[in-house]
Amino acid sequence: MLITCPYCGPRDVIEFTYQGDGNRERPQPASQNLDAWNAYVYDRLNPAGDHNEIWQHSGGCRAHLRVVRNTITHEVLSTAFARGGHKTEGRS
Repeated sequence: MLITCPYCGPRDVIEFTYQGDGNRERPQPASQNLDAWNAYVYDRLNPAGDHNEIWQHSGGCRAHLRVVRNTITHEVLSTAFARGGHKTEGRS
């Protein structure tokens, strides 16, 4: 599987580290709501189809990326820096 880093270009998945679901929202750091923290840490969806994910280009520029990947075919539909910036479209 190839992931296109907006900075480095297309790279093999071995250069990347999966960081988690890109749709989850972290509770406020000062929150003492244990149910919210348990849900954030332990609850995971297992969707079929297009899914937003966070990956780090750990073997390259070390940037965090927001990747849209089809979980059935593993086709990468788009990548972008996790905190805005340049976006790449298309098939990887």
